[in-house]
Amino acid sequence: NIYPAKHFVTPKERLAEAIKAIRRELRERLDVLNEQGRLLEAQRLEQRTTYDLEMLEQVGYCNGVENYARHLAGRPAGTPPECLIDYFPKDWLLVVDESHVTCSQLQAMYNGDQSRKQVLIEHGFRLPSAADNRPLKGSEFWEKAQQTIFVSATPGDWEMTQSQGQVVEQVIRPTGVLDPIVEVRPTDGQVDDLLGEIRLRAEKQERVLVTTLTKRMAEDLTDYLAENGVRVRYLHSEIHSIERIEIIQDLRNGEYDVLVGVNLLREGLDLPEVSLVAILDADKEGFLRAERSLIQTIGRAARHVEGVALLYADNLTDSMAKAISETERRRAIQHAYNERHGITPTPAGKRAGNSILAFLEVSRRLNDEQLEQATEQAEHNEVPLDSLPELIQQLEDKMKAAAKNLEFEEAANLRDRIKGLRQKLVGKA
Repeated sequence: NIYPAKHFVTPKERLAEAIKAIRRELRERLDVLNEQGRLLEAQRLEQRTTYDLEMLEQVGYCNGVENYARHLAGRPAGTPPECLIDYFPKDWLLVVDESHVTCSQLQAMYNGDQSRKQVLIEHGFRLPSAADNRPLKGSEFWEKAQQTIFVSATPGDWEMTQSQGQVVEQVIRPTGVLDPIVEVRPTDGQVDDLLGEIRLRAEKQERVLVTTLTKRMAEDLTDYLAENGVRVRYLHSEIHSIERIEIIQDLRNGEYDVLVGVNLLREGLDLPEVSLVAILDADKEGFLRAERSLIQTIGRAARHVEGVALLYADNLTDSMAKAISETERRRAIQHAYNERHGITPTPAGKRAGNSILAFLEVSRRLNDEQLEQATEQAEHNEVPLDSLPELIQQLEDKMKAAAKNLEFEEAANLRDRIKGLRQKLVGKA
């Protein structure tokens, strides 16, 4: 069962004990703050916690009740919180996808949470016990994981150590497609050289990914390519997740041919239409041009039969050499397997449209239909006047979105309808 957010699971007796413990901790903390002469923090903490306690006593919950989780659960200080994993059977299996990223994030969860909580505690926004409402430490998490499979094209050193040599390579693809050919080209004239390669791909209805080192470089390159007639989009960190999915889907659908980005083109992009990946300034050592990053980026062209990765560089760095060597090693294994079994590489079949976008499109259409119906009712005086301000606000949002998408006729139509509704609102109609 899925219970409502305010469903009470703490017995009244336990809640009463928790309230006593919170009051006791509050007194102790106030004594410490007052002794240190931090009167503002003490006043802030007392006011906030007292209000929370009153809410707990009167209605059984308060905003931010999770910060009192240790007292509500009756746990000793410093002990890990209960979590979903505690309810798994003993023989459960953990599969960690993109483990080279995920494992480090698991290790960092606790530290990130504590750094934020300590600021709140130090400035009197929360009691010290709030720090015990936390994620598991890395060591606590791995103690609960009895059997684990790490999945990654570029496993990290930590996972390799934990695996104790038990490594299984999955190099062969069902489609028979080989890892891409990797070429290193000089940086002199790299943009014009890239432009020529893009045009060759565009003629064959293929797609191109380009990764740069900085946001400014990506913006400038996007502008230059657009000025030269290339259908190009720029993917950056300020784009929200849904819009990012839409941009990637548009690339697959052929709305444009080139996608330029910085660090957004590495893990988890399945783009069979991409036949070329270009890495600018590949010899600039750093996180974005490390061995694992290069292998991941090169791998974006590994879904296409004619996949190629171009590395623009004037020097061959250790990271480049290792990435190229690993790609060639995998390619050799794949080629030998295909030769041995008479397999001809075939393109990966196109998947149906993105399910998330399909759901959002249905929701948007339903919302548009409801808004249109409500507007028509308002225009025929079938809606109470006190409902008009909210309706007008929704129409204004839709008008601005239409203008942003250069749908000026739609925006003008909405503007006129908004004007009519406003006249009704002030009694002039």
